[in-house]
Amino acid sequence: MSWLTDDDDDLREYDEYDDSSARVRPNPKANKPRTKTRPEHNDSVIGRVYAVDRGRFSVLVGEGTLEERTIIATKARELGRHSIVTNDFVNVVGDTTGDNGSLARIVSVQERTTLLRRSADDSDAVERIIVANADQMLIVVAAANPEPRPRLVDRYLVAAFDAGITPILVVTKTDLSDPTEFLANFAGLELRVIRSRSDEVPLEELTELMQGHTTVAVGHSGVGKSTLVNALVPDANRAVGVVNTVTGRGRHTSSSTISYRIGSGWIVDTPGVRSFGLGHINPDNILKSFADLAAIAEDCPRGCTHLPDAPDCAIVEAAARGDLGEIGRLRLDSLQRLLTTLA
Repeated sequence: MSWLTDDDDDLREYDEYDDSSARVRPNPKANKPRTKTRPEHNDSVIGRVYAVDRGRFSVLVGEGTLEERTIIATKARELGRHSIVTNDFVNVVGDTTGDNGSLARIVSVQERTTLLRRSADDSDAVERIIVANADQMLIVVAAANPEPRPRLVDRYLVAAFDAGITPILVVTKTDLSDPTEFLANFAGLELRVIRSRSDEVPLEELTELMQGHTTVAVGHSGVGKSTLVNALVPDANRAVGVVNTVTGRGRHTSSSTISYRIGSGWIVDTPGVRSFGLGHINPDNILKSFADLAAIAEDCPRGCTHLPDAPDCAIVEAAARGDLGEIGRLRLDSLQRLLTTLA
């Protein structure tokens, strides 16, 4: 049939054809109503992530009960880009028997109490999460071989104060060098210091300190961090490196972050790092860790840096008048050094 005609009959009438006459092939997927309703996973179990390895998470469920077991899990697609890190508490569904070859799914992450983070460098605001839910930080530094780095310790302290984690300083290899001069850098801080010899680790003191706590161990390569962990947890078998006699630097040995149980506590061993970026840190969180100075800082002008050249800084003026005392002056020096590290 021809649709076109000559002269007066240019076009046939099309009025009888409309959209409703067109046949549409049904598409079940396209026509299915979308919903934001997600499964509630009421059958999930709660566990602690104690190791992460290439998309597989080792999760301890039933912690402290007769049903305690380890299960291997993957991250559910519904979590999207939500990160899961060592010492997260998570909800797990699927095969949670822990039998050989079984695999479960992590469907949600419980609210974190603390979050220890670092950035690649000070200009990078993108944070890298190291560990969740830790309440103590074991800062391990050697008295010699390699030489102690006060400014790196400052950075660890800044990260601890920002996260609300209690820092503890462990000085290893004290039989090789007297750490007194190094420790003077932190005289103004209420910082617990533990000394350890190359041939004798204070196991009793450290073990007692960790009961009921989750402690993250940090330190750059070669300081003896993994040696401490192996002494505290004999079956940990963390690789132990040596210090290069030419560069004075340690070789990276621990390549993953993993938790180990010590009585009623946990220690989280982290890979050694030579830098600790602070691009994500809020300076206000550092001042909060110095409660005595923070109270005085309430009289500071808006935007005060609290550094020695800060105009009308109430803390600096109090120190100039001698109101802080010797300990207060040392604490102010520590605060200013940490703030300078951020600046």
